[in-house]
Amino acid sequence: MKTLDRYIAFRFIGTFAFILVLLMTVSIVFDFSEKVDDFMRTNPSVQQIIFDYYLNFFLYYGNLFSPLIIFIALILFTSRMAQRTEIVAILAGGVSFDRLLRPFLLAASFLAVAALLLNHFIIPHANRTRLEFEERYSRKQRIVEEKDLHLEVEPGVIAYFQSIDLSSNTGIRMSLEHWDENNRLTKKLLSKRAVQDTSSNRWVIYDYILRTNIGTHEKIRRGAQLDTALTFGIEDFARRSNFVSSMDYFQLDQYIEQERARGSDKIPFYLVEKHQRTSYPFATYVLTIIGVSVSSRKVRGGVGIQIAMGFLIILLYIFAMKVSTVSATNAGLNPLLATWLPNIIFSGLALYLYIRAKR
Repeated sequence: MKTLDRYIAFRFIGTFAFILVLLMTVSIVFDFSEKVDDFMRTNPSVQQIIFDYYLNFFLYYGNLFSPLIIFIALILFTSRMAQRTEIVAILAGGVSFDRLLRPFLLAASFLAVAALLLNHFIIPHANRTRLEFEERYSRKQRIVEEKDLHLEVEPGVIAYFQSIDLSSNTGIRMSLEHWDENNRLTKKLLSKRAVQDTSSNRWVIYDYILRTNIGTHEKIRRGAQLDTALTFGIEDFARRSNFVSSMDYFQLDQYIEQERARGSDKIPFYLVEKHQRTSYPFATYVLTIIGVSVSSRKVRGGVGIQIAMGFLIILLYIFAMKVSTVSATNAGLNPLLATWLPNIIFSGLALYLYIRAKR
């Protein structure tokens, strides 16, 4: 790597790291000010607050907003180079615009690969720890307004409630499915209402239907009331509106197949989650080309004009991503196309700005 490459790549990554730490520090301060009363009431240890919650909070939200932070860092760094006529000097020294772009893309590749690994394998496990901490120590997490809640309570066992009421430890329209290693449904319990006794962790299941040996010699048992012990509690669903974010690549893939087998209508939502973990890191390349093309020239109005243009572009990108994902979950748009459509559209914009910047 030549001196020019090292200078641009390290300054690019360094600016990104500085803005990331600054923004996340501010976010942590605001979050702590909101949760300090809960922490005083539930009394978690300082170690739990730092390592179980805020370290994982930093990883999750820092990675979530990394495309935005990368773009801001790129605009700031490149426009400052342009205002100091560094880019003019580089181009005047015989370096082509394509050659100038190379270290930016090298740095973008490093950040994109890191984001891929984080999205698919590291962040999900960090989310599991963070969500468990929130469930235990944050009062707000006890409110569950979502419907159609699913939870894999153990390998091959899927629990479902149409809705739950934590105040009475009651689940409405319950189902409990058992799947074998070949993704075949072997046992299913259906109930209109299930109530948990939290002191003994036992459940009373009302108006139930129990189907066993499904697909071979099926047996059906009906009853008005069933008193039994289950391996999960009602509060396990208090954080499950975003439970797929705690599954790594392989776990999410397996869960999607299980949901397909049971005919779940949540498949588009899960597929959007899966594909976004790859499309977001790829956006780093698109936004890098756009950022360098927009901010590499010295313009009247200084850095402020270029930053304003950059913010406009990133807001349009976020809007396009939101519209496409909502279309996938609610309007039947293919989830793979929905998650990649903003990248495709803005790749066209990146190509146009790149050609224009070369002139």
